[in-house]
Amino acid sequence: MIRDQWTVLFHREDASKMGQFSLPTRLVRRAFVAVCALALFLIGATAFLVVDTGTRVRAAHLARENRLLQGDLEEVRASLDQLDRKMATLAEKDRRVRLVAGLLEIDEEVFDVGVGGPGLDPEASEMAYAVHYDLAVLLRQADLLGESYTETEDSLTAKLERLRFTPLILPTRGPVSSGFSASRFHPVHRVYMPHEGIDLNAATGTRFVATADGVVKFAGWKAGFGNTVEIDHRFGVSTLYGHASTLLVRAGDRVRRGDVIGQVGCTGVCTGPHVHYEVHVNGRPVNPINYVLRSTSQ
Repeated sequence: MIRDQWTVLFHREDASKMGQFSLPTRLVRRAFVAVCALALFLIGATAFLVVDTGTRVRAAHLARENRLLQGDLEEVRASLDQLDRKMATLAEKDRRVRLVAGLLEIDEEVFDVGVGGPGLDPEASEMAYAVHYDLAVLLRQADLLGESYTETEDSLTAKLERLRFTPLILPTRGPVSSGFSASRFHPVHRVYMPHEGIDLNAATGTRFVATADGVVKFAGWKAGFGNTVEIDHRFGVSTLYGHASTLLVRAGDRVRRGDVIGQVGCTGVCTGPHVHYEVHVNGRPVNPINYVLRSTSQ
């Protein structure tokens, strides 16, 4: 029976004999399987080392990036803390300005809460979550303050517009010789009667001014008051200036607070040069002193 084997022949050109080497087929197969297994092992080991090395490099890179991001987050958090303090200062200023503008304060609960969750991945770091949330709160507060400033500005603009037409000064500098009264002894008529304004003594020819912006609705002679100027200041407010020696405006003229409208005199019923000054609100006389913030420097 012929043996099942593999034979390898060796022959040299300068040799007369030929060498041979024989191995059983079964042994050759085992050797081949062993070689293939070794090759697969080496390939697998090499691949594992390559992958492991890459993973380690990426892990080191991510760790470095994480440290850098951690530092950046700390800087951002410090900036947010500073911004939060400034926002608190602005909120306090806003509260005061709203009071001046006659507006209600922003509700504290509305200002401090009402921000939804930041929507971060649950596995996100605690600091990143906190920074994101704080930023959302500050952005909402900034929006609220922006809306508040717009509302306050509109309110103050309206109030400033009205202040232009509100008497705030005296028409001339001089002592008050007779005040506002429901019953005053009249120096000429010698009876008690209402005195619906105040009298400011000044030398004849002294200039007197409009106490607020408005339109001259009357300029001329009026019984008892002599040369008289009446000004409509809108919003139901009007003023009267009597006993002038000279009138420097005419009906229909637009005047501003501080504009000279006449000169002091003693026309009409009077005992000496002065300005009789009245303030009327919705047709009723009121004490002019209640509408004086400062005396005029005219």
